[in-house]
Amino acid sequence: MPELNFQVEAVEADRHSISPLLIFKLRITNADPEEQIQSIALRCQLQIESTRRRYSPEEQAHLKDLFGEPDRWNQTLRGMLWTHASAQVPPFLGSVVADLPVPCTFDFNVAATKYFHGLADGEVPLILLFSGSVFYRDGGGELQVCQIPWDKETRHRLPVAVWQRMMDIHYPNSAWLSLRTDAYDRLCRFKVQHGIPTWEQAIERLLDAAGDELDPLAAERAPL
Repeated sequence: MPELNFQVEAVEADRHSISPLLIFKLRITNADPEEQIQSIALRCQLQIESTRRRYSPEEQAHLKDLFGEPDRWNQTLRGMLWTHASAQVPPFLGSVVADLPVPCTFDFNVAATKYFHGLADGEVPLILLFSGSVFYRDGGGELQVCQIPWDKETRHRLPVAVWQRMMDIHYPNSAWLSLRTDAYDRLCRFKVQHGIPTWEQAIERLLDAAGDELDPLAAERAPL
């Protein structure tokens, strides 16, 4: 029966996808190098281990929306589920590098998006939990199937720059803002009544009228 181990060798942004997509390069190694792996229907849960990195004061300010005031982070800072992904691994003997595509979103209603956007640099500590089915040939050449044990996992530190580069490919110098319909209607009426040509200028007009009470750093980066 196969004894598989997993390791992330690299992560890169897919420049040719129609939506944000990260490609995790997974090294999969079988303990028996002579055992024929026919295929793997691989599933993976990715979690962000938020407590396994440090945060600058600037990053703490941006992440208040998720974790509250920094002086309470010893209680509120917790790991979070990022997403699920799957892949079909081709036949191999011994070891193979397989692509694990991980679709991403730029929706700021999603906690993981707020988290990634709130980080200036450094790395995001991840844990990848694997499951799925392994199809292999036994000693007599018969096709067999077994499940990937629940304890198969690996850790990886994803550079924040990779996530930023991916979003810059699809949304250069942009951020998405989702509004309730009634709030959107009010903003739309304001924009039309004042003859304002763009949404950015409409929001800037309102912010200027209200007086920007944010500190300059937050005003520069905060999407909401």
